[in-house]
Amino acid sequence: MKETYTYKYTLSQQELAALRSRRAAARKRRERRRRLLLGAAALLASAALLTGGALWLLTRDGPSGGPAPIPPAGEIEDLTEPAAPPDIPASAPAAVPAVSPPHQAVQGPDTARLASEIDSRYAILIDLDTGEILAQKMPGALVSPASMTKILTILTAADHIGGLNGTYVITQEMVDYCRSNGCSTAGFLPGEEVSLTDLFYGTILPSGADAALALACYVAGSQEAFVELMNQKARELGLSSSARFANCIGLYDPDNVCTVYDMAMILWAAMENNVCRTFLTERNRVLPPNGVREEELDLSNWFIRRIEDHMPEGLAVLGAKTGYVSMAGSCAASFAQSRDGREYICVTAKASGGWQCIFDQAAIYAGWAGR
Repeated sequence: MKETYTYKYTLSQQELAALRSRRAAARKRRERRRRLLLGAAALLASAALLTGGALWLLTRDGPSGGPAPIPPAGEIEDLTEPAAPPDIPASAPAAVPAVSPPHQAVQGPDTARLASEIDSRYAILIDLDTGEILAQKMPGALVSPASMTKILTILTAADHIGGLNGTYVITQEMVDYCRSNGCSTAGFLPGEEVSLTDLFYGTILPSGADAALALACYVAGSQEAFVELMNQKARELGLSSSARFANCIGLYDPDNVCTVYDMAMILWAAMENNVCRTFLTERNRVLPPNGVREEELDLSNWFIRRIEDHMPEGLAVLGAKTGYVSMAGSCAASFAQSRDGREYICVTAKASGGWQCIFDQAAIYAGWAGR
């Protein structure tokens, strides 16, 4: 029978010692590499922190020393300018403009500081006869004005049209732009020739983005060129230095912001403009069918029609423009007149809903107008 052997590989003591020495050296090399990698990572992290800090210092005051950019956050309070004061100084708006404004409202000793009385986060009520701020709530904070922007749109257009006799043909690009941005529209169709009068009504009554775009293009050839005119008008009105506009519709944009005080000044100027006053005080207009559009358009200012049942006796809202974007909540700018002829402007922003915006405005008028 064949004998089987098991061969065992063995090392001498000298070979074992050499193997242990090589293993120890390898461990040392690995440890050295690990320390080098950790050191490099620490240096990179430090460099990143230093770079980030430097960039923050450079940009915290905004490009070219201007106001800091406003992040596109989901709540209007994120649009509040960090350095903005909680109240407007007694002698001037939140930021003193470089030009002498045509109108200015100031605080008085009896100016009410609103808090939980209303749901809206920002508000101002001004007596136009005295120029006194009757009530306010964070009037110097930057907010997204949403479709209240269209008040400045028609005011700017009114300055440049030279009359209401013109017409403009709605383009497919305008309709597509409104659809892609989820804008409210008056309902004009591509190829429809619309009078300037109906473009003004379409901009204000149903808050039509199609009408606002058509006005902008009629006046300046493009929305971009028209926005330059809007910002020029804003400077002429002496709005706060941080107020700026990026579109004629009121779409959310970090560069489409102003304060409720600014919007009150815009509405004040618009109500003194005969063209704008006509369209801001209208409640309803029906446009008949034409060769392009087979159905009539019923254009309505629902804010005026809905708030009248909630206003205090002897006071009526004559003109208004509402606004809403999801990042800004519901807002409104309104013009009211009492039986004895006293005139008021109320602007509110960041209400939790459309009806709440109406209730807030009615409550402000009831509580502080005519005091």
